[in-house]
Amino acid sequence: MKHAFKNHFEQHFPLLFGKKLLLAVSGGLDSMVLLDLMQTVNPDLSLAHANFSLRGLESDGDEVFVRSYCQQHQIPVFVKKFETEVFANEHKLSIQQAARHLRYAWFEELCQRESFDYVLTAHHLDDQLETFLTHLVRGTGLQGLLGIPQMHGKIARPLLHFRRKELENYAQEHLISWREDSSNQETYYLRNKLRHKVIPVLKEMNPSLLDGFQETLNHLKQSHSLAQVAADEAQKMICQYNEEQLVIDLKKWSALPHPEAYLYTWLSPYGFTAWDDILHLAQKAPSGKMIYAPKHRLLKNRNELILEPISENTSEEFMIHSLEDSTESLPLTLEKVTTLPPVDTDSIVVDADALRFPLILRRWQEGDYFYPFGMQGKKKLSKFFKDEKIPVFEKEKIWLLCSENKIIWVVGYRADRRFQVLPHTQHLLKCTIKK
Repeated sequence: MKHAFKNHFEQHFPLLFGKKLLLAVSGGLDSMVLLDLMQTVNPDLSLAHANFSLRGLESDGDEVFVRSYCQQHQIPVFVKKFETEVFANEHKLSIQQAARHLRYAWFEELCQRESFDYVLTAHHLDDQLETFLTHLVRGTGLQGLLGIPQMHGKIARPLLHFRRKELENYAQEHLISWREDSSNQETYYLRNKLRHKVIPVLKEMNPSLLDGFQETLNHLKQSHSLAQVAADEAQKMICQYNEEQLVIDLKKWSALPHPEAYLYTWLSPYGFTAWDDILHLAQKAPSGKMIYAPKHRLLKNRNELILEPISENTSEEFMIHSLEDSTESLPLTLEKVTTLPPVDTDSIVVDADALRFPLILRRWQEGDYFYPFGMQGKKKLSKFFKDEKIPVFEKEKIWLLCSENKIIWVVGYRADRRFQVLPHTQHLLKCTIKK
C-alpha cells in the first residue's frame, strides 16, 4: 500500500509537495495510518487533535495517546478541548454538526495563525460510501451524490481512493498502534446504522460493492461536469455581472428547460439552501422580497433576481469638521470654487454659507426626508427611491451629505434646494463623487 499511496499522492496532490501541512489526527486507525504514510512522502508535518469531550475518560485517553506519540516522535502537535454538547445546545445543532463546525473552524484558525498551507484528513473510500448513502437517505441532488471531494479549499483527503480494509491490513503489517472509538459501534447515528446494518447487507449482495460504487461515482462526476458546462453557458446568456452583483433575468431564466436546476447550480456555491423559498421568490414573490445566505442575499427586483454580498458598512458614518479635514478616506471631495462649473451628474455646487459644520456623511435611514432640487415641498427618501426605481441593494450604498439634520445631497442622485446657489450667494462649495 505504501507504494500505491505514494503514486496516488504524486499524481493527485502535487500541490502539497513543499507546503506546510497540518494533519488532523484523532488517534484512530484511519488517521494513524495516514500519519505513517505521509511520513514517507512529507515528513515535515504538524498534527492537530480535537478533544470533543463526548466520551469522558476515553476522549481524554485519545488526547494522551496522540500527545505521547508526538513527544516520542518529536512531532509538533496542537491540541484543543471543546465543550461540544454545550456548543450544540447553544446553537441548536446536532452533536455531529457541532463537532464538524468546531473542528473546521479551529483548523482554519490554525492555518491563519501558524501559516499552514493545507490540512489533511483521513477520510477513505468506505467513508465516501457512507456519505453517499446518508445523502441518498435524506434526499439530495447530483451535487450531494458526489460525496466528499479530494480537495476543497485548504482541506486535502489523500486516502479517499483506499478502502478501510486496506488501512487495517497496513496497520497490522507495520505494527501501527491506534485507539478504538467506542461510539463507532453504536447505531444511534444514521452513519453508524448504515455502516453496521445496511452496508454489510449490500456487500453480501455484491462483494464488489466498493468497486462498483467507485465506478458509479466517477460517472456521476462526469455527468456533473457536463451539467456544470451547460449551466455556465446558460449563465453567460441570462446573467450579468454588475460590480459585485449577479443579475438574473427571470424571463430568460423561466424559458430554460428545468429552470430550477440552473438556479440551484448558480446559487448553491453562495450557501443558499432554502430552495422552495428561492423558487417562490423567482416565480411568485413581489418585488423587494429577499432571501439570505450566510454571506450573501438574493433580492427580487421586478423581473430580476439580484445576488450580492451582504454589506458590512451600512451604518458607516464620517464627520467633516472643516474644509481643512482630509477627504482621503471619504467617497467624495469638497473644494471651494469661485464660478459655477458645467453641470455634472457626479457633482453639485452649493451655497457654502448655508452650511453648518461639522458635516455628516452617512447612509440613509427610514424616515429621512429632503427638499429635492427642482420640486415643490419635501419628500421622504423611501418614496424618492421608489419613484426612481432604485433597488434595495443600491439604496444601501447611497450616501447622504448632511448639515446638522438637513440633507445637502443624496449623493449621485439629487441635491436639496435649501442649499442651492442663488443670485446673492457669495461663497461656493463643490462636492464631487470620487471615481
